[in-house]
Amino acid sequence: MTESIIKFNKLFINNEFINSVSNKTFATYNPATLEKLADVAEADKEDVDNAVYAATKAFARGSPWRTMDASARGKLIYKLADLIEDNLKTLATLETMDNGKPYSDSVFDLSCAVDVFRYYAGWPDKIHGKTVPVDGEFMTYIRREPVGVVGQIIPWNYPVLMVSWKLGPALAAGCTVILKPAEQTPLSALFLADLIRQAGFPAGVVNILPGYGPTAGAAIANHPAISKVAFTGSTEVGHIIMKAAASSNLKRISLELGGKSPLVVYHDVDIDEAVEIAHNAIFANHGQNCCAGSRTFVHEKIYDQFVMKAAEKAKARVVGDPFKDGVQQGPQIDEDALNKILGLIESGKAEGAKVEAGGSRPTDLRGYYVYPTVFSGVTDGMRIAREEIFGPVQQILKFSSLDEVIDRANKTTYGLAAGILTKNIDVATKFAHAVQAGSVWINCYDAVVPQTPFGGFKMSGQGRELGKDALHEYLETKTVTMKVLEKMS
Repeated sequence: MTESIIKFNKLFINNEFINSVSNKTFATYNPATLEKLADVAEADKEDVDNAVYAATKAFARGSPWRTMDASARGKLIYKLADLIEDNLKTLATLETMDNGKPYSDSVFDLSCAVDVFRYYAGWPDKIHGKTVPVDGEFMTYIRREPVGVVGQIIPWNYPVLMVSWKLGPALAAGCTVILKPAEQTPLSALFLADLIRQAGFPAGVVNILPGYGPTAGAAIANHPAISKVAFTGSTEVGHIIMKAAASSNLKRISLELGGKSPLVVYHDVDIDEAVEIAHNAIFANHGQNCCAGSRTFVHEKIYDQFVMKAAEKAKARVVGDPFKDGVQQGPQIDEDALNKILGLIESGKAEGAKVEAGGSRPTDLRGYYVYPTVFSGVTDGMRIAREEIFGPVQQILKFSSLDEVIDRANKTTYGLAAGILTKNIDVATKFAHAVQAGSVWINCYDAVVPQTPFGGFKMSGQGRELGKDALHEYLETKTVTMKVLEKMS
């Protein structure tokens, strides 16, 4: 199956699949079996230069891309969405092989990616300027123009979905793109590159360069001819991207970074429903989710009952081969991620938190697996309550009052998301307005849709993905003023 389904493993530049300048490759592995899937061309600085040249040419005045009707640009994006839908099973298989998430989850993610592309397909001919009634004998109008050549660096946790979040608004705005997928999960992005070519996008509009962050990623962030960089990943790397943007050409940036998001469970909830929502908030995608509800604050009146039910649900979660029906959790992405998770689990034990479920890795599975883990007795100062674990580890903390839990929820350097479960609208509203987070969910969690902006406060990032707001990240504003012979109001 591996040989028949992996068709693309080279760099995609100017609508062609080519070897890297150095001819170097790197291996990508199946995290469930530890078997090598393919050797993939490894991009470096010279390859980024070549991709930037192609993207710059595609963005040049008079090029097919720049002279294309806005509505035609939208049709190309819609065609790409159709092609993803037509090839959904193949892409889902590549995602699960390369990432380790259950096949059904990959199918869902790709369906969401289709929705994102179709949403942005409707935008190109709706990006409007305006006229301004200025003083004096002048006529003034405002244009919204594409930023130009943009670099996009995406993570491994939602490979094609993150491509859609980045490419959708950039292409709708009329930019050209150099996109670097994560080195752990390049295969589905390269398959997507062929679909981009099939859809009819002009050469150079989208270029996809698999490679490593310190080489290919750094070359993108530092390149003087790239006007904007969009990055999703760790806060640590976000600092590096921001410094590179400042020290090179002051390029624009948007950053969607880490989180340690609170989910507050008030005492008036249906406990079984709350346990279900909180379970999915942390364990979805094996906990490898930047907005995971990783700090579960439960009111003292229902704390013990909630902990018992949460532990039971975690123990019942099916871990195993991601291609098998009924499996809910596959492996973590790689050995580094697994060791980080296990290290933080050990720190929780050492600092006095109680393991209610999990707390170790399976001995009968070969890949990077860890059992869904639930901690009770967690306090704010513990490492597991402060650091982003990025794994299937639920920390359950006790609180007494709404004001107390708001202050504790905000006592973090992150601010990506938050949630509250309650039947009291006044409690929900007070929390939603007071918590410092870019997305707040009431009686649900992780309800992310294409139409609404997503991004963080504080060290969880800058700028926004999705919705109309994401378009602004890829547009410049130009004021045009001309003298008129006679003013007419």
